[in-house]
Amino acid sequence: MTVTSENRSFVIRGARLWDGSSDRVTPQPRDLEVRAGRIVAIGPNEALGGSTAAESVVWNAPDGATVLPGLIDAHVHITLDSTVASLTAQLEIPEATVVTASAQRAEAMVRAGITTARDLGGGGWLEVELRDRIDAGELAGPRLLCAGQPLTPSGGHCHFWGGEIDGPDQMRSIVDRQVEHRVDWIKVMATGGVNTKGYSIREAQFDAAELSAIRAYADAAGRPVAAHCHGTAGIRNAVEARVASIEHCSFAGEKGFGSDFDASLPAAMQRAGCWVSPTINAGWQRFADPHDSRFYRDVRHYLAALREAGVPLVASTDAGIPNVGHADLARALVVFAHYAEFSPVEVLRSATSESARALGLEGETGALRVGLAADLLVVPGDPTVDLACLARPTLVVARGRRFHPQ
Repeated sequence: MTVTSENRSFVIRGARLWDGSSDRVTPQPRDLEVRAGRIVAIGPNEALGGSTAAESVVWNAPDGATVLPGLIDAHVHITLDSTVASLTAQLEIPEATVVTASAQRAEAMVRAGITTARDLGGGGWLEVELRDRIDAGELAGPRLLCAGQPLTPSGGHCHFWGGEIDGPDQMRSIVDRQVEHRVDWIKVMATGGVNTKGYSIREAQFDAAELSAIRAYADAAGRPVAAHCHGTAGIRNAVEARVASIEHCSFAGEKGFGSDFDASLPAAMQRAGCWVSPTINAGWQRFADPHDSRFYRDVRHYLAALREAGVPLVASTDAGIPNVGHADLARALVVFAHYAEFSPVEVLRSATSESARALGLEGETGALRVGLAADLLVVPGDPTVDLACLARPTLVVARGRRFHPQ
């Protein structure tokens, strides 16, 4: 694909439309007009010709195509190389290589229809610099929300990224450091994680009072908090602290994800207003056999309980960890729908309008509505029936910038 950066108005003509919330696509084709990066008009097929400037471009959609909001991946790590399995090797990649490769990943993401992503951790605020270059139009990529260095105890999960807290007196200073680097979110490691010695994924790294203090500091700075939570004790502490989003939320016990499920927590999450970002990637398909996989059955069980309690689930992949590519959200949504027992429309909402609400962007993106940013993709077919067509976009528009097949 090639990127077109001019702000000339243009019209997408002749595609059915899914607006981000409806149960189905429009029965008849619609035209959608973009000007200066925003959606300025939506109307019946060929009804917008009179409102379009003479120099505008008309892009005729293929027969049977659908235009829908751009996709949102609520949990990525854009500075990580998903092809590098060794943590030691990952940390030894030169910074200049990381900068170049991150820009390439950003372009690959937007080509794949991902127009917004939340980056939840890195060591040198390189993702913040990338965010700013994308915002300035220097590079192609999705709108990025960044968290900077995750807060973690001394020696805790991802301590190598520089967010170590050596005692409670450092909590405010580490939050302040992230704010000084203009982050959008604060990330805290409420439990241990994979590939970091010292704390197991089942073990809480902060108690509820400590997480509440971190959230209070973040609130004062106008930043929401995302909490990495695998073990049930850490999930419970994060809910009590009323963080904005719970990442992974895997109820990990001695027998793996879902094996330490606490049935009282979904209702508590709903009361606390927490969102859950379950980071289900396309690779989870290999476990999706109800006869052979306890993992599959246990994950389906806790996701069903979260849904039943009314806890919103948002699409996320943890892109950047080994074997999870940054541009693979469309493939992951098919797997997410299977685990969460979502209909195609429900999983589409989780990756568009619901995710935009979770990230505080509902007034900017996540839907096809006049006045919102022109973040959209055109796909062959009807994604409310067949999610697989999301992996084959014929046009992507990110804040009005058009990406066409080469």
